[in-house]
Amino acid sequence: MEKEAKTTAGSTPAENTAPENTSAPAPDPFFIPPPAEPTQKGPRGIRFDFNDGARIKLPKGDWHVQIEDEDSGNILFACDAQEGWAISSKKYFVPFRLRVWDKKNLDKPVLDHLLDLKNKPVLIKFPVGTLGDIIGWLPYAERFQQQHQCRLECSMAENLKDLYEKQYPAIKFSAAPKCKTEKPYASYRVGLFFKGDTDHQPYDFRQVGLHHTAGYILGVDPQESAPRLPEDLPREIAEPYVCIATKATTLAKMWNNGYGWDLVVDHLKKLGYRVLCIDKERIQGLGHVWSQIPHDAEDFTGDRPLLERTAMLRHAEFFVGLSSGLSWLAWSAGTPVVMISGFTLPTNEFTTPYRVINTHACHACWNAMDTEFDHKDYFWCPRHKGTEQAYECTRAITGKQVINVIERLRQDLQLTAPNERKK
Repeated sequence: MEKEAKTTAGSTPAENTAPENTSAPAPDPFFIPPPAEPTQKGPRGIRFDFNDGARIKLPKGDWHVQIEDEDSGNILFACDAQEGWAISSKKYFVPFRLRVWDKKNLDKPVLDHLLDLKNKPVLIKFPVGTLGDIIGWLPYAERFQQQHQCRLECSMAENLKDLYEKQYPAIKFSAAPKCKTEKPYASYRVGLFFKGDTDHQPYDFRQVGLHHTAGYILGVDPQESAPRLPEDLPREIAEPYVCIATKATTLAKMWNNGYGWDLVVDHLKKLGYRVLCIDKERIQGLGHVWSQIPHDAEDFTGDRPLLERTAMLRHAEFFVGLSSGLSWLAWSAGTPVVMISGFTLPTNEFTTPYRVINTHACHACWNAMDTEFDHKDYFWCPRHKGTEQAYECTRAITGKQVINVIERLRQDLQLTAPNERKK
């Protein structure tokens, strides 16, 4: 029987050469950089690790080096080198095998190492400055730790670290940019990678969904699950209430129907609910476009601790919000979520039967493969910016449409109107 043919794939021209004194990659401003030197010692002065991909550093010599995918048998990288670095283009989880031969003796490799994470120090790096993304991604980190039985550390924003570290005793948490693991065997960046990047993610996040992408990056089951939160969160408000959040980081994420929020708040108050607006900012906008909280909503805005926000959401009868971090926090708190979003597909976020979108208008530009999100443009609307159709994805979502979804939620969950409970 013939041996399986191996093909060279997945390397770039720059990687197929190993010039002397090749420097490590430039640091990414959104993630903790990998160690400057590979952390693992191999024979004859060779160093290697799996921090942001497979990395091999070769001393002076006459070498042949290969980086392989153990699952497929594909050779991802192969070259001859006298000195320098060999770094895989793929940074997501791959069961790498590293082989280095002395060209004077090609019968047996000097280094033959198969990635094995069991009991090894591993770092998963989350970007700072995002809320909903990390909430959606954290369960995949736990799944990764359980699958590989590694000594896992997760680096994230300090407020999220404080929220989760007691709920996951098998994981160490650190506040970026500091981390406790000085010499990780492997590290992985979990994030959203734009411009068609398939080096940091095997599938474009626009196609698989914001949270599922973490499962694919880490090589674990991508099925969604909510992260664990403290159970003993006190209730501070006795009356039945609903939480809402009306603000987002860009205009496309907001509900741009000028009457929508006021109609919804009015409807909820007529039912007897207190309506609490829990946005971080009371007034938000840029240039000529500004918005404030709905007129009749109670002002619970402010930069409050996440644990306080979580407790408030946990005891709300339901939450009405956008495709933003507070919707993810409500979902993780076990609170039913009515989500209003026109710029994303329903597959982009967690599953809720109370998703509001109007497909009669332009919609889902975020998930379209022919558009690129511009983080610096608050007024981003890739198809209709500057025209009468701008933001029609949410302008076309009416107050009536959202109220109908709220009423379906109340019927499904058998939520009697507070006004009726008093009778």
